[in-house]
Amino acid sequence: MQQNQYKEIWMAVQFHPLFQGVDERTALSLVEECEALTFGKSEMMLKADTPRQGLLLILQGNAEVFVKNAAGQEEVLEVIKKGEIVGFSSLAKFLGFTSADKMQANVEVRAVDGVQALLIPFSVLAKRWDDQDVHDYLLSQVSIRLKDVYGSLAEQVKMAKGIGEGETILARVQDLMSDKVASVTPDTNIQEAAQKMVESKTSSVLVVEDGELKGIITERDIVGRVVSKGISFEGPSRLVMTENPVTISRFAYYYDALSEILLNGIKHLPVVDNGEISGVITLTDLLRKKNDSVMRTIKKIDEADEKNLPEVKAAIYEITETLLRDRVPAIALLDIITKLYDRLIGRAVELSLAALRKKGFEPPVPFAFYLMGSAGRGEQFMLTDQDHFLVYGDTRDHSYFEKLGAEITGWLESAGYARCKGLMMSSEDQWRGTVLQWQDRVRKWMLQSTNENLLLAHNFFSYRFVAGSESVNGEFEAKIAELLDRSKIFLYRMVQAEREQEIPTLDEPIRALFKLGRKSIDIKKEILFPFHHSLQILSIYYGEIPGTPLEKIASLREKGVITEGFTEDLKEAFNHILDLYISHRWGNKNGSSILSFATMSTRQKDELILSLRTLRELQGMVFARFSV
Repeated sequence: MQQNQYKEIWMAVQFHPLFQGVDERTALSLVEECEALTFGKSEMMLKADTPRQGLLLILQGNAEVFVKNAAGQEEVLEVIKKGEIVGFSSLAKFLGFTSADKMQANVEVRAVDGVQALLIPFSVLAKRWDDQDVHDYLLSQVSIRLKDVYGSLAEQVKMAKGIGEGETILARVQDLMSDKVASVTPDTNIQEAAQKMVESKTSSVLVVEDGELKGIITERDIVGRVVSKGISFEGPSRLVMTENPVTISRFAYYYDALSEILLNGIKHLPVVDNGEISGVITLTDLLRKKNDSVMRTIKKIDEADEKNLPEVKAAIYEITETLLRDRVPAIALLDIITKLYDRLIGRAVELSLAALRKKGFEPPVPFAFYLMGSAGRGEQFMLTDQDHFLVYGDTRDHSYFEKLGAEITGWLESAGYARCKGLMMSSEDQWRGTVLQWQDRVRKWMLQSTNENLLLAHNFFSYRFVAGSESVNGEFEAKIAELLDRSKIFLYRMVQAEREQEIPTLDEPIRALFKLGRKSIDIKKEILFPFHHSLQILSIYYGEIPGTPLEKIASLREKGVITEGFTEDLKEAFNHILDLYISHRWGNKNGSSILSFATMSTRQKDELILSLRTLRELQGMVFARFSV
């Protein structure tokens, strides 16, 4: 390299911990010992069994570290981005902990896109080794990467059958997407956009302006927004595009893409990283990689009638079994399964309306249908009992909704949902009513805060709108919010009740020493219920009522109630508890949620202890806000 090239590289790395804190002359001499390298897209940067000469610092682009599993398939362990280093495993050789003449198999590294890197030889590292900041940097980076790699290994290097073709469901989006992107500008006329789809043999085009994704147009948009409404094909693309479309990272997993598509009711996902568009992944791409069990289940739900409605449960259970077998994280699994159950609920409501229509009954006013309990929280992976209620507009004719509530309950029972033993169903008088009736009902719970009413309120406030009128839902939530503006005493009573069921701790060494420690824990009653109640109280206090636990956690973070670090700890702890709960319940068909410690490894117990500490910290925040 020329002297000016050395200086240019030094300018790029001068603030990196490996070079920071030295004068320019020393830094330039260090850089002169390094080697600038350039790699094209998909080019191998480091091969297995190749001796490592030092560390690779990524100056531009992204690289992926991967290994080949027993089936010869590539499993990506981690993605290395700008400013990060490849080759930490070779530090052992530098420090003298491995034999120099013993060749070890290494992971392989490949450029995801164009990569510029700097090879920092061990000779440079030796000259910087006495700097404490360099020690601290390397130790922190190795620790972080070790944690990330172990997490990735736990998810991936488990050989399991895929949804039907023997491939893991943990494939990356970049392995499935199409990187040939058809695009137009917002000013391109609709005719040209449609022609672009035909020429590219694709069912969508991205609308891009100055390299930034502005929207997407699909074949369905052309039919639904242009042909059916008579809009001129000479009009600009911005008239018919979907603005700010849902996107996904190329490094996301198959199940992430499937979840986004199911949750958002779409078929095309632009693939975007750091504002850069790299491709599009479609439902067809996902189904091409796997079999169509998910699609068949969706079709079975949408076409369900009295005869085949009971078959839907078995189809959803089959998908759940596959996701569990492939070690899909609990939160991602529940995203997918919840969407399928929501479609089933929606179908039950449709069948109920059709059955009443056949008898000559029509709804006198719009209505909204809600789920509560585990279904409301988006945590129902097994069809347990029903928890739901009806809200409708002002009317004197309540008889229709009495019939509707009974129909919905009956259809859900046919689908495999048991009737609620506590009668918390829209077939019961106290679980249906007008918006004003519901406001009066909740006000009564707040004024008469008996233990029974507190339990009713907790179940109620886990609600989630799933079918019916958006306007009725908006009016209903506004009325409930009015009540909660004056709810401090009510929340205080809820907190007092929660003090009687604190999330337990398991790290009691003295008791364990004398074998007085507990032998089991009820995941549902002792962990999940108090956690949900605490999160619910805190969310209500800060004006967030409906939503899943993750949505409530995100809202609390946005409002500055909890820190970003605690948010991540909370999500990780919640996911771990759900993983334990789902795997235990799925393998324990008698319905018990009691987990015996005898069935757990030492590592699992340690992880449980850490998770409980985090959830107790949230509960402690609630207690602190309502202390006497």
